[in-house]
Amino acid sequence: MKVYNVDDFAVLIGIDWADKKHDICEHPVDSEKYNYSIIKSKPEALHEWAMDLKKRYPNQKIAVVCELKKGPLIYALTKYDHLTLFTVNPSTVAKYRKAFTPSGAKDDPSDAFVQVEILTLHMHKLSVIEPESASVRSLAQLVVYRRSLVQDNVDLSNKITVALKNYYPQALEWFKEKDTFIFCDFISKWPSLAHAKRAKKQTLLDFFNSHNSHYFNVNEARISSIKSAMPLTGDIGVIEPNQMLVEVLIKQFKVLLKGIHMLDKAIKVAYKAQHDKVIFDSLPGAGPQLAPRLLVAFGCNRDRYDDAAELQKYAGIAPVIERSGKKMWTHWRYSCPTFLRQTFVEWAGFSIRYSFWAKAYYEQQKSKGKPHNSIIRSLAFKWIRIVFRCWKTNTPYDESRYLEALKRRGSPLLKFTINS
Repeated sequence: MKVYNVDDFAVLIGIDWADKKHDICEHPVDSEKYNYSIIKSKPEALHEWAMDLKKRYPNQKIAVVCELKKGPLIYALTKYDHLTLFTVNPSTVAKYRKAFTPSGAKDDPSDAFVQVEILTLHMHKLSVIEPESASVRSLAQLVVYRRSLVQDNVDLSNKITVALKNYYPQALEWFKEKDTFIFCDFISKWPSLAHAKRAKKQTLLDFFNSHNSHYFNVNEARISSIKSAMPLTGDIGVIEPNQMLVEVLIKQFKVLLKGIHMLDKAIKVAYKAQHDKVIFDSLPGAGPQLAPRLLVAFGCNRDRYDDAAELQKYAGIAPVIERSGKKMWTHWRYSCPTFLRQTFVEWAGFSIRYSFWAKAYYEQQKSKGKPHNSIIRSLAFKWIRIVFRCWKTNTPYDESRYLEALKRRGSPLLKFTINS
């Protein structure tokens, strides 16, 4: 990763962003002056400001620091080659301000100044925003949006479950998986037990068959249960409000399912076009959902990280070690990209089912009394190191080669599996 110095730039600029306007602090490196200004957040205003900088500092690099890593402002500024964008953690700015402002007062221009001061003194420690290729950035947003919709799907499913339990719990027994179109369509067509009981057997069979549910025993069991089911309650004061709520939620639920399906297809196409696809397809347990997320986590810029430790820390997988006097302790890394950490942890959990050594490691740590979550995080830490090597060398993961390497090193993992 390239390290920048203040001398590489003609001017240092801090931006304290807001929804309607942005406060600017501009500090030419050959001057002691700090110039303050305000620009609107509209694209036209940002373009005019960026081009004015290019005109005032021709053929020179300009350093811009902001508390954002993504969003409209960053998307607007990354297209200008003469701007180098640095990012600083908002909590760092807040703590810096409190350290030198005993009153605790906050105002936008001073925050922009604080960012410039941090950039001046600690530029080599700040991250530079270096956009990936358009295809990788597009894939990155798709996988994030899909994960968000899946969570919305879970929340909506829970609401539907609660409402159905109030008056129509049998429907939850007839369909074990609620995130399906057959479940949504059944509830839409027969929103209460009374509606379902009035349906003819052939009508129900035709419905199940039209939704590719062709298992005779399953369908017969459902129909038998429908005809013999006893209502939970006959109180219309309970049934009618809950039925109305379920009908509304089911419509939303079906839209979400279609949206997730649409994103899945888009992700599949975008992922298939990536050159590094072969690396992430080789990872045990990655599958169609996690493989694209892992590809996005690493990106295509091989110079982004110098070693695996940088990615482990950035992703929040590496623990934080603290010392005070004779005491030393470790704790969870609090400040990190949540989705990135979630990706590595989820995949590490799945890998136990598909990787011999990962399962052996899990069982080994479990026998030592380690809790499940700690083992998975530790396993993710190891996986990042392995995949980083594959990524750097453009080499697909090979389980047999890794096991051979463990054997050559005399790894206790192999001894553990033999003894167990």
